[in-house]
Amino acid sequence: MTTKTKTTTLRNSFLLLLTAAIWGFAFVAQSIGMNYVGGFTFNAARFLIGAAVLLPVILFMDRKEKPAAVPAPGGESSLLLKGGLTCGVFLCIASNLQQFGIKYTTVGKAGFITACYIVLVPILGLFLKRKCTPLIWGAVFLALCGLYLLCITDGLSINTGDILVMGCALFFSFQILSVDHYSPLVSGVKLSFLQFLVSGILSAIPAVLFESPSLSSLMAAWQPVLYAGVLSCGVAYTLQIIGQKGLNPTVASLIMSLESCISAIAGWIILGQMLSGREILGCGVMFAAIVLAQLPWKPGTAAGLQLQE
Repeated sequence: MTTKTKTTTLRNSFLLLLTAAIWGFAFVAQSIGMNYVGGFTFNAARFLIGAAVLLPVILFMDRKEKPAAVPAPGGESSLLLKGGLTCGVFLCIASNLQQFGIKYTTVGKAGFITACYIVLVPILGLFLKRKCTPLIWGAVFLALCGLYLLCITDGLSINTGDILVMGCALFFSFQILSVDHYSPLVSGVKLSFLQFLVSGILSAIPAVLFESPSLSSLMAAWQPVLYAGVLSCGVAYTLQIIGQKGLNPTVASLIMSLESCISAIAGWIILGQMLSGREILGCGVMFAAIVLAQLPWKPGTAAGLQLQE
């Protein structure tokens, strides 16, 4: 490995670590935002802002790209629209389940439960005739143990917030599989822009029907909304695209999975949300499952899929 390659790898790893940090602290922003606006309103605002942030990036990319000699009649545009709608619907459902789940649980627990998608994605891939390695099954077992320690109380009950975030992890898995299918076929940034736009519009419908959003309430929540929209959606996604370029996907996934650890630390430092010894043990077991799910089973073969937020 040349010095230039080492420098690039180090730089890209740092960019992905920064991405994980932004996403981890976004759980705190989501929790604080609920003090001012409803969950649907918060997500509508953040995703529409995220789409607006990516728009100049798309315009810049289009200027730099050379036009094709013979453009395909509507081929990529049709795929892009279909992919944006599909990914946007799944992102909308997952994000709103997470948003309302955070209201009833701690951001640390929410971060680790959400990270279950890293284990769920390869499992759901079985329905797409993708092989699942023994390491994945081991990760599933560890994840179940971690979820039990995190969520199930001594009375064998589970709170509403944890259930909602589990549903969020499932729908994020569907969204990741959709992105995995469409991203090689279309522009990744344009796909992200469309999924943010679709998710924002779909979130706005129940926001108007059930929450009566107002400009004053959004202005009161401007800090968490802007953080979630500009940094978590727009900036972090762009950093992920740059950071993953030329980096081993397994290494990239492991770095970005630190999002769950950072969310727990952020919840403790900013919100004062402490985890019990049992919950900390559950977080440790969950993180072990995340790592195991990303380890290569054979040379050149990753156990899981790439992460996508």
